[in-house]
Amino acid sequence: MSDSLDAGSAEVVGQLTAGLARGDESAWRQFHDAYFNRLFRYLLVVLRGDEEATHEALQQTLIRVHRHVRRFETETVFWSWLCVLARSAARDGARGRNRYAALLASYASQWFGAIETTSDPTEPALSGCLDEVLGQLPPEERALLIAKYTGRRTVADLALESGTTSKAVESRLARIRSRLRTELLKRLRHEDPT
Repeated sequence: MSDSLDAGSAEVVGQLTAGLARGDESAWRQFHDAYFNRLFRYLLVVLRGDEEATHEALQQTLIRVHRHVRRFETETVFWSWLCVLARSAARDGARGRNRYAALLASYASQWFGAIETTSDPTEPALSGCLDEVLGQLPPEERALLIAKYTGRRTVADLALESGTTSKAVESRLARIRSRLRTELLKRLRHEDPT
């Protein structure tokens, strides 16, 4: 199948989007065949070639399509709607990554004195919890986080240095981030007086 549906085929787009709204599995397969690669390429351009961020944004876009899809009458309008969802997912992902990177940079500055950052005085509990949680990580995991988020090293470089694949490094970073998030939330909830 082509990367998109025939722009002149309003009936096909109407049937596809109505099927998506009903949760029809064959409609989702058809949607995937027609739009997955196109959305990936679109997001890759929006995110300036950052493949990791593109994959994350694409997953978020697909989730948003699943939650909010409705019947569309033309492929042009449907594609425009998909682009809005994709840009929104990319923007939300960038905000989250920026906050997380700033938090890690703040930690690195305090722990290693590596860089100068300005701390937000309204978030002492978060900063203190992050210090504790990161301090409990094994040294090699801390070093990986510092290299990625403070040293701004690419996943490919980190994989080359460690003699593993980029996918393995991405998976390891994801597992570490997940543990950090879980532990941070647990500690912050415990310290919340409400």
